Parts: sequence; C-alpha cells; structure tokens
Amino acid sequence: MNINMQGLNFLSSPGSKAAADRMARQQKRDDTIAFLEKQKDNLKNMKTHSLEDIQRKLDLFENYDEQIDAAKAEYNHSQMFHILDEARERGEKIAEAAEKMAPKTPEERREEMIEEATGVDKDKGILSDVMDELEEQIEELTEMSEDMAELNEENLEELSDEALAEADAAAIAQVKEQNNMLVDKTLPEKYRHIDYHI
Repeated sequence: MNINMQGLNFLSSPGSKAAADRMARQQKRDDTIAFLEKQKDNLKNMKTHSLEDIQRKLDLFENYDEQIDAAKAEYNHSQMFHILDEARERGEKIAEAAEKMAPKTPEERREEMIEEATGVDKDKGILSDVMDELEEQIEELTEMSEDMAELNEENLEELSDEALAEADAAAIAQVKEQNNMLVDKTLPEKYRHIDYHI
C-alpha cells in the first residue's frame, strides 16, 4: 500500500524542512527497493541443481519481497507523520500571515507610525534623517558664530583708544556738516526776500 503524494504537493514548498525530510525518506525507500529488486533479479539468474537450492532460492525470493513490502510500509507510516508535520508547518505560516493581516487598533496603528517615523524598525526613519540634518546645520552655524566672535575680538583689540576717539570725532564732524547743509537749504525757503523802496 503506497500513499501517493502527487495530488498533495500544495502542502509542501520546496524550501521547507518537511519537504526536505520527505525527499530524504523517499530516496532511502527508493534505494532500498532498488537494491532488493536487483537481488531478486540476481536470484533469477542463479542456476540451481537440487531441490534444496531451489528451496533456498524461493526463501530468499520471499524474503526479498517481504523486505520490499516492509520498506514500503515504513515509508507509508513515516509519510503519515510527514503529512502532519507539513500541515503543522503550513498552519503556522498561515497563522503568522493572519496575524499580520489582522485589523489593528488605533493605538497599534499610532505605534507603527511612530516606529516608522523614528526609524525604530529596520532602517532609519524620516524624522531621524531630518534630525541628523538639523544637527549638522546647527554645528555649522555654531562654528560660524564662533569664528565671527573671534574676528570681532581681534578687530576690537586692534583698534586702540586713540583710533576710536579719532573715528568718533570724524563721525561727529560729518554729522555736523550734514546738519549745516540742511539748515542752509531750508533757510531760504522760510524767509522770503522783501523789497523796500523809500
């Protein structure tokens, strides 16, 4: 009695452990049966001259048939357990897929969105990329402000008190000149020339 698995191939995928075990058991059974069939063929070619030789040949022939039947029965018995293993493996895969496809609560969806944004899962998230860019820009700005502060300190040290006083005096003189020019331009408009004849 053989269990034919050709119609049940949908249970096994080529990469599963159960399929690999099934293939190993099939190969072992086929090797054993091929060896015993070859021994039976050798018995047919053996020449016998006495009744005892014929009886021994028949006993060996029956023994080989029994061993072939035993190998097939062992395979069939192990195949039943194999089908159960494959069904269990397939059931676990279906359960995992069903769990992934199950409707999610709003809290679970929110957690997934947070994980996706922050990059907690596999890759970096969008938020962490943006934060990295901001950190780089902040570092550049702090370096630039430090450089500017150093330049200002150097410039202030270079200018002495006298130079500051001269610069202040020049600036004051310039402001006075501008004020005088404005006064000169505004006076003629305010005062009109009057002709008096006596």
